[in-house]
Amino acid sequence: MKVESLINQIENLGINSIIGVPDSTLKELCDCLNYDKPDHINHYVPVNEGAAAAMAAGVYLGTGKPACVYMQNSGIGNAVNPIASLLNEEVYDIPALFVVGWRGEPGIADEPQHKFQGIITEDLFKLLGIKHEIIDADTNPKELESIFIKAKNELNNNKQFTIIVKKNTFEKGESRNITNDYKLIREDAIKEILKQVEPDDMIVSTTGKISREVYEQSDLILGSHQQNFLTVGAMGHASSIALALSKECKDKRVYCIDGDGAVLMHMGTLAFIAKQNPENLIHIVLNNDAHESVGGMPTGAVGLKIADLALASGYPKVYSAANIEELSAALKEAKASNRLSLIEVKVGLYSREDLIRPKESAQENKKAFMKYHGLEAN
Repeated sequence: MKVESLINQIENLGINSIIGVPDSTLKELCDCLNYDKPDHINHYVPVNEGAAAAMAAGVYLGTGKPACVYMQNSGIGNAVNPIASLLNEEVYDIPALFVVGWRGEPGIADEPQHKFQGIITEDLFKLLGIKHEIIDADTNPKELESIFIKAKNELNNNKQFTIIVKKNTFEKGESRNITNDYKLIREDAIKEILKQVEPDDMIVSTTGKISREVYEQSDLILGSHQQNFLTVGAMGHASSIALALSKECKDKRVYCIDGDGAVLMHMGTLAFIAKQNPENLIHIVLNNDAHESVGGMPTGAVGLKIADLALASGYPKVYSAANIEELSAALKEAKASNRLSLIEVKVGLYSREDLIRPKESAQENKKAFMKYHGLEAN
């Protein structure tokens, strides 16, 4: 179907605020809202799905109208708290429409981090007491209209309603060449980081294309990827994994290779890491001002200086880099300082079309990582 058909139905519900975190399954919706939305539609991209659900409450309180919240199904976990303790009829009784991209749909090949989430997606909404319907490429206009009649009935009764969207539901839109003003290619930045990594160092990389680039370049530069923990899911939590490693393995240096969207999603972690102050942790944030792995939509905080956030949070050593020379110098100084450090690296919005995906399962990655570092894994 054309994504405009969905947006028209949303508007027919009296909704003019659409809030969400980008998702590749919903790429056409995200692109339309970001570049071609009607002027009367308010569109917001907050840092995580829980914040989106909370904004929906604020929209209703300020207008008397429900909002639409979109997300990938992996984000349901972030949204459960405000859904259950804010929107639910037992609390504030606030209506909202959810549009959820279905990654990991049973029977459809997908990345490992989506498998279990895909299995339980429908059950989660049933548990939350939220009625749902599923749409796909075969959903015709009459069926879509019927679904939205059900949605309207639920919203009119201060309930929430969810539309679950299967892969390839929407017609592909215009291909957009999304760029930013940064010249350093992210993969080149990752190459420089890996060149300065020592054999005993631990590497934790965030979900998405960053981990794919770390995986591929580690094989080329380090001879293997076994010293890397590739965080293929749990967006925003790679730095917490790295923090725990740095505290438990104090004889090893730990690199966390993070992304700007991931840092924003759980930004309070910066303050907690700074308070713990592990001297053996180097936190590197590759910042392209975008959610590139799910289509390139700008984050909700374009232009934010993450280095300033880290400094304000209490990181003792903070660096900024926009080219290889600055990155190389920052890495060398951070290593020599033996203090908790954050390096923000401004990178372009680009990745290779032929970028490979990890061949091993997540469990195999875990076991190889622990074995490499002399640890036992079940």
